[in-house]
Order: sequence, then structure tokens, then C-alpha cells
Amino acid sequence: MGPLERLRKEWFILGIVLVIAVARLEPGVGVKGGPLKPEITITYIAVSAIFFNSGLSLKTEELTSALMHVKLHLFVQLFTLVFFPTAIWVFLQLLSITPINEWLLKGLQTVGCMPPPVSSAVILTKAVGGNEGIVITPLLLLLFLGSSSSVPFTSIFSQLFMTVVVPLIIGQTVRRYSKDWLERRKPPFGAISSCVLLMIIYSTFCDTFANPNIDLDKFSLVVIVFIIFSIQMSFMFLTFLFSTRSNSTFTPADTVAIVFCSTHKSLTLGIPMLKIVFAGYEHLSLISVPLLIYHPAQILLGSLLVPTIKSWMVSRQKALKLTRQPKAPVKV
Repeated sequence: MGPLERLRKEWFILGIVLVIAVARLEPGVGVKGGPLKPEITITYIAVSAIFFNSGLSLKTEELTSALMHVKLHLFVQLFTLVFFPTAIWVFLQLLSITPINEWLLKGLQTVGCMPPPVSSAVILTKAVGGNEGIVITPLLLLLFLGSSSSVPFTSIFSQLFMTVVVPLIIGQTVRRYSKDWLERRKPPFGAISSCVLLMIIYSTFCDTFANPNIDLDKFSLVVIVFIIFSIQMSFMFLTFLFSTRSNSTFTPADTVAIVFCSTHKSLTLGIPMLKIVFAGYEHLSLISVPLLIYHPAQILLGSLLVPTIKSWMVSRQKALKLTRQPKAPVKV
């Protein structure tokens, strides 16, 4: 893959770096009360646009198909929304006595609460040839995050309903009446959401750089990067071991879906949700940093593991076919 092709493929990650750099140079544009008016354009319009776009692009028939894999779906949801955040919480109790920036540690906890993404986990699962055993439940996730926020729960719930649930429903309704047109034209839903997400990230970091009291030490950042990669590799290995144990009923294709979907976290859903749940936090950008690191890390690790996991899955499927073939009678 040439440099130009790589640039086109990873444009979103480069875009994150670019918008943070621009926010650093001129934070006054995207700060609250600035020309961009993020308290309206970001908090309401941008977030609603992302979830309207999600509702418009979500294929209900695929959602129904995913729900048919009950055991697989249940495992992914329990691991993602119960085991993952609980394990991170226990780990953070040990890290709380270290000099690591406390807001980055809070950010690690929010990463643990995120659901898997529809994008990277499903793309990597398809690249290997596995099953799409996942349905995201954003309302449950946000209730989980809301318990750790100082913002009143009623305020969180009402804003989530207006900027998340309502746009999703409207998007699904529009899709119902324009499905054929959407299938023919194939609008770039992913690119649209990514561009809106870059605006949200830009606004978040404008608030950070405009506040002289916020400081991020390099030691904490390096340690967080190391922790994130370690968590991902450990959990991918753990889910692989669990789904391939001797008494497991999961197929090799199910294992692929479990490994990717259980350990990947949604940036597209996460950043807008953090913007709502932690509204008014001056350290919101620091809380967002671990998720911004987790996203490219999961893509990098996933891309490196695709050839290995695909090779394992093919060989495993061949072995299973051989064991199921009836033995030929022995001639006397």
C-alpha cells in the first residue's frame, strides 16, 4: 500500500491530529461563547446529526439477524458493558495511588463503559470472514456513564433523548421510506459522521487550550498509551481463550466476532456521549484523551491480527469438517 493510499485510508486519524493542532493555535474560535457557538452547533446540531446519520444508515434487517445469535450477542454485551468496565474500575483502584493524571484515569473508566463500534469491529470481522454478532445499546451505556457525572440525571436523560434517541428514530423512519434510493446511491454515511465528529473533537480541545489551568504531563500520557495497548491485547487474548475452550459451543466465525466486538470501543458514539454526560467539565478533553488513543490503537492491533486470525479460522474450520465426516467402512 502506497503512502497516498494509506493517507486516504487513515484520513480520520490524521484529521484528529489536525483539529487538535488547529485548536491549539486558535482556541478562541471553538470555545464556548466563541464564533462557532458550540453550545448550540456542537451540543445539539452536531450530536443530533451523528445519530440521525446512524439511524439512516442502520439496516434494520441486519439488526434483526444479529439478534438471532442470542448467545453470541449476550456474551458480547456482558463482556463489553459488565466485565470490561468492572475490570477497569478494579485496575484503576491500584492506579489511583500513582502520580498518573487523575483525569486521564477517569477517561480510562469511560473507555471501559463504551460499547463496541459498528464500524471497525464489524469491518475487521468481515475482513476475516466472521459473523456480525453485535447490537449497540446506547441508552444503557449512557445510564452507566451518567452515574459517575455531577450533571443531574434528569438533565442527562432529557438531552440524550432529544439528541440521541429522537434523531435515531427519525433516521430509521426516513430510511424506511427511502431504502431503495439509499441502496442505489450509497451515501458516505461513515465519512459524514467522521467529519461531524472532528468538529466535536475540535470544540472540546478549544475549551482545553483556552483554559490555562489545565496541564497534561508527558509521563501520564506515555503510561496511558502503554496501558491501553496492554488492555486491548490482554482482553483479546482472554476472549479468544474463553470462546475456544473445549466445552464452548461457539464456531470459529463466532470467535472472530467475539474477539473484535468485545474489545473494541466506539469513538463515534463515545465522544458525543461524553460531551453530554460531562457537560461543563473543564477537564472534558483530558477525559476524552484515552478514547482518542484507544480508537487508532484498536485499528492498528486489529489490522495486524487479521491475517493471523483468518489463517487460524480457516484451519480450524477445515479441522472441524474433517472430524464431522463419516468414516469409510474398512474392507476385509
